[in-house]
Amino acid sequence: MQIPPASTPVACDMSTARDTPAERLAEYQRLFARALVARERTDVGIRFRFRADPGVEDWVRDLAAREKACCPFFGFDITAEASEVRWDAAVPDTEAARAVLEDFYALS
Repeated sequence: MQIPPASTPVACDMSTARDTPAERLAEYQRLFARALVARERTDVGIRFRFRADPGVEDWVRDLAAREKACCPFFGFDITAEASEVRWDAAVPDTEAARAVLEDFYALS
């Protein structure tokens, strides 16, 4: 996973997004309700683990791409195995970025 440099501004800009912040949050809630197995901390950030049900990997990849487009200070890595899709996330080692990562970890 490539973590952006600490000089990357910690800002989220959804002005060109196809959804609103409320719609994005609702989408996370739907995805988590449908497929989230666990969330955990890693050496460099956090990981969401999802059941590899049909369509979940594509959904996670699409959501991660949209999130990266509005929040470029995130580094994401999506991996899939037969039974699980993992979404790893990390940010530069700055106080502001770590605070946003904590909020992201707490999504429900």
